[in-house]
Amino acid sequence: MTGADAIAEEAGETDQQVLQQRSAAIIAGIEAIDPDHVLHLASSTLKIVLAHFIDGPGARPGRRVFAMPREEEGVAIAAGLELAGARPVLIFQDNGIGNLLTALLTLGQAYHLPLLAVVSRRGGLGEYNSMIHTISERAEALLDAAGVRWFQLDARTPVSRWTAEIERAWAFARATHRPVFVLVNLMGA
Repeated sequence: MTGADAIAEEAGETDQQVLQQRSAAIIAGIEAIDPDHVLHLASSTLKIVLAHFIDGPGARPGRRVFAMPREEEGVAIAAGLELAGARPVLIFQDNGIGNLLTALLTLGQAYHLPLLAVVSRRGGLGEYNSMIHTISERAEALLDAAGVRWFQLDARTPVSRWTAEIERAWAFARATHRPVFVLVNLMGA
């Protein structure tokens, strides 16, 4: 039994129920800030969130939803959108953090752009992809070393607060004029 399984079993919930509840809270948080652009990279972990914005209720008139070619290109596109007065949000998984650091530090940070990234966590005891651990286990350290503000949403934060925390991260990015990452653990612990 994985750590995520034990937490879910203890709470009387399956992994799928935890994934659905946390995904719903993330969707509600993103909808509450009402971005006009949602940039994303495909991820099986984020499938519920992405489906909402790609072909679900979040795909609405006035909102552009599109896949980023790569994380660093997403940062550049979001930076341009922000400079043009748009309200972009980035959605991807943490193993892409290494890819985007140069763009984030030389564009987003340097020009004081309030970019918000919702970043799903990978790795941990239940991770099946050995490549993921190399970057995912060091995501916080990479962001700290780069001076990027980040906040964590996982089992330590009740899912009932996730929506408000995403809204607060958006407000924080705008108040501080800098990129902010919300690291979300959809899979368990």
